[in-house]
Amino acid sequence: MHDIASAPVADPKPVLDKPLMHYGRRDLDRLAPGAEQFTYELLDISPLTPHFGAVIGGVDLTRPITDALAEELRQALLEWKVIFFRGQHGFDSAQHMALSAVWGPPEPNPFFGKTDTAGISRLAKDAKAAGNKNIWHSDHSFMANPSLGAVLRAVEVPAAGGDTMWADMAAAYDNLPDDLKARIENLTAVHDWEASWGALMNDEQKAAFRRSWPQVEHPVVARHPRTGRKTLYVNEPFTRFIKGVSDEESRELLDILVLQARIPEFQIRFHWEADSIAIWDNIAVQHYAVNDYFPQRRVMERIAIAGVPLS
Repeated sequence: MHDIASAPVADPKPVLDKPLMHYGRRDLDRLAPGAEQFTYELLDISPLTPHFGAVIGGVDLTRPITDALAEELRQALLEWKVIFFRGQHGFDSAQHMALSAVWGPPEPNPFFGKTDTAGISRLAKDAKAAGNKNIWHSDHSFMANPSLGAVLRAVEVPAAGGDTMWADMAAAYDNLPDDLKARIENLTAVHDWEASWGALMNDEQKAAFRRSWPQVEHPVVARHPRTGRKTLYVNEPFTRFIKGVSDEESRELLDILVLQARIPEFQIRFHWEADSIAIWDNIAVQHYAVNDYFPQRRVMERIAIAGVPLS
């Protein structure tokens, strides 16, 4: 019988020690394969990185949005995946609704606080309510038709901290090893809200929500509904398991895949100022609200844009 106290102890394996974690160059393409770069006449585009995220100048979003401007905004979001605007002084709820309508009707989140304007959710955090969105996620993946995007405006920002980060999940997919791409190509995952939002509910509340919000299924590799580009569509809080494989393989794959959002080359970070606006493509990216500002106050208002089934 071995003496447990004297038995050799293996060095613990780091959580991030995965075969896909590698040094050197990564493939970072802004556009879907075969897509042509759009020529902008109305927007002044300042990229945050060469392939992902841009601050847009030359636009006053408090003024009516013309058809020509709407078309350029749609193209900019498809190309850059997240677009930002600063200094939109006087931007109100009606203009917020008009801006989001460039992409489609609103899709309310059943778990968010409401405002006086239907479709706008208010996210207020302070010393009594700390931020809890600091996990990489895709909005509404627990819905059968996850939101296509979101329009978020800063109402009140802390003196320091409170940034938001986004991760390009098309780049995350592109940089997976070929053998892993082959394994996940036709797999489907189950998404659910209970492990995250349900943690704040009692059994009766969860049962009531379950009647309206059953588990849903989405492809692990989704094709973007407007560009056709392949994107990795699993996230830590809402993706529960992968169908058609063993529990062990499901856990193994998800442990690898959810880490992709944490690779810095796939990320951008935006520092909020009052009257800033961010618009993101919710199918193409995940995001993370940095919770480093407690107990300062941070107030944001968001419209989610109604989605379509993923394929």
